[in-house]
Amino acid sequence: MPNDTDDKTKENESINNKNSSNDNDKNNDDYENYCYLCRRPESSAGPFITLPGNMHVCNECMQKSFDAFNNNQMQFIDLSRMPNINMSQFMPFDDIPQSQKVKKKKKKEDKPEEAPLTLENIPAPHKIKAMLDEYVVGQEYAKKAISVAVYNHYKRVITNTMDDIEIEKSNMLMLGPTGCGKTYLVKTIARLLNVPLAITDATTLTEAGYIGDDVESILSKLLAVADNDVEKAERGIVFIDEIDKIAKKKETRSRDVSGESVQQGLLKIIEGADVEVPVGAGSKNAMTPMTTMNTQNILFICGGAFPDIEDIIKERLSKQSSMGFNADLKDRFDNEPNLMKEVTVDDLRDFGMIPEFLGRLPVIYTLDALDKDMYIKILKEPKNAILKQYQKLLALDEVDLKFDDSAYEAIAEKAMEKKTGARALRAIIEKFMLDIMYEIPRDDSIGTVTITGDYINGKGSPIIELRGTNI
Repeated sequence: MPNDTDDKTKENESINNKNSSNDNDKNNDDYENYCYLCRRPESSAGPFITLPGNMHVCNECMQKSFDAFNNNQMQFIDLSRMPNINMSQFMPFDDIPQSQKVKKKKKKEDKPEEAPLTLENIPAPHKIKAMLDEYVVGQEYAKKAISVAVYNHYKRVITNTMDDIEIEKSNMLMLGPTGCGKTYLVKTIARLLNVPLAITDATTLTEAGYIGDDVESILSKLLAVADNDVEKAERGIVFIDEIDKIAKKKETRSRDVSGESVQQGLLKIIEGADVEVPVGAGSKNAMTPMTTMNTQNILFICGGAFPDIEDIIKERLSKQSSMGFNADLKDRFDNEPNLMKEVTVDDLRDFGMIPEFLGRLPVIYTLDALDKDMYIKILKEPKNAILKQYQKLLALDEVDLKFDDSAYEAIAEKAMEKKTGARALRAIIEKFMLDIMYEIPRDDSIGTVTITGDYINGKGSPIIELRGTNI
């Protein structure tokens, strides 16, 4: 007769085995699945197909397997006569060591549902501009133009089906020298508004059939921002940066797959059409799911620095130069900082933009080049000004960071010499803040550090005040 103690020990062993198997299942759920054939994780290979025996195969490998069958490369295998064999007993499916597995990324918390747009809760242009004023210095005309465009876009989306009058969208082309705030302006709007906004780069786009992103990838990014909600994405805004990089090449004998061809591919998308868009991919292929998006209600904003277009404008303005008392001198525009304000559609066409593309961007405006006063304002006024960021970093070490007026002027003068716009400010500040950020954490007695213009110019040192005393 079996003992009761033996039965209890068997029950305890079975319970422990179940608990250990449950723990293993939980641990396995924390890690990504791998394709059994190509060994890529699910995050890079895309959704997997789960086969019997808990075997995972990516879509690409599955398609290659089907192609091998269709091409009669595996005709020696008679599937009808194969027995039902569990292959896992010969070759385990989960044979990747734990140390080589990748943990799944934590899912982001669900965002609260946004209130539906109505004519009553649309932010007015002056409110949008007021929000932009907190982050962007200067560029008054550009902020007004983009505020009105976004406001009209809201109204256009809401009233699109109210009557027979159809409001056309006003796509925009934004020009300005490097570092003047084109991309930053649109990124700020992306943070402040609830409408889906995708920022993409034109430099990676190529003609269909060539290596690179297709023009439909622009809409794929907008769809991803809208959480794959097609209806929500169809009322979004797209900002195409570096649009000047797809200008038509003037002297080339090869096919211009990343210039004029890309402009031609963007024509119907910008104007408004039903477009087949790959979901979660940059290009179309047989294994990528597709969806149809209508771009009629999508607002497109294009931006670019258009380097050397000043020479084209200068040449046009200097054509009337001649000899005499009323003649215009050819070098009159050489030192004009905001010469780009005189740009016309003809200048853009001479630069390399095709007329059909420019015709679909009716609103063209420029951003001002930065002067010394604007550099100083950029250092002081915005909510997330770079100097405020360093003050916050040192405040975590209980140190007060100050700048006198000579320091602001010295930083602005150095930034103007670099001629790279507002991007030069961080490079300059990083250089003179390096020693300060290195020394302060090692000395707890420092209470205040004041940066002077002499220190920035390399002629002195910062003024350091200890806690309760001055040096």
